[in-house]
Amino acid sequence: MPTSGVRPAAMADAGQIGMINAAAWRDRLAGILPAEILESLSGDDLGMVWASGILNPPTPQHLVLVAVEGDDVLGYAALGPSADPDADDQTAELVALEVAPEHQRSGHGSRLIAAAADVCREAGMTSVSVWCPVSDGVRRGFLQSAGWGPDSARRDLQVGPADTDVVREVRLVTAL
Repeated sequence: MPTSGVRPAAMADAGQIGMINAAAWRDRLAGILPAEILESLSGDDLGMVWASGILNPPTPQHLVLVAVEGDDVLGYAALGPSADPDADDQTAELVALEVAPEHQRSGHGSRLIAAAADVCREAGMTSVSVWCPVSDGVRRGFLQSAGWGPDSARRDLQVGPADTDVVREVRLVTAL
C-alpha cells in the first residue's frame, strides 16, 4: 500500500491540483455558487493558475502543500499571511483546502490541516484563519472538529453578475 503524507507542492503537481480544484468545487459548492460558474471550471486552466502560484508565490510566506499517496496528489492546502484588515502580522490564512471528492474522509484533509499548522507555527504565527461559506455546513463542521471556531467576522462575496449572486462567509480561526 502506498504511503500517505504531506509535502510542499512542486511544479509537476500543478496539473493534478487544478483537476482536484475543479472537481472539489463542483462537488462541494454545488448549490452555493451559480451552476454556470461551476460548469465553466477547467482543471487545465486552474492548473496553470496553481503553477504560477507555486513558481511565483505572491509573498515568501505563501506556500502550497499537497496530500499524497505514493506519487498521486489527492489534495492540497494553500497558506499565506492573512489579508484581513484586522489581522496582525502573526496571523496566517488558510487560503485553500481541497481533497479530491473520491478521496475525502480518508484522513488527507486532517493531514493537510495538521501540516499547515506546523508550517505556520514554525514561521512564528500564533493563529490561522479561514473563510467558509455559511451554507457549507460540511466544511464548517470539519474545521470545527479540528479545533477551528467562528469569530465575529462575516463577509459577502459577489460571485456572479446578478445582485443575488452573493455568498455569505464566516471566518473561522484557530490558535497555534
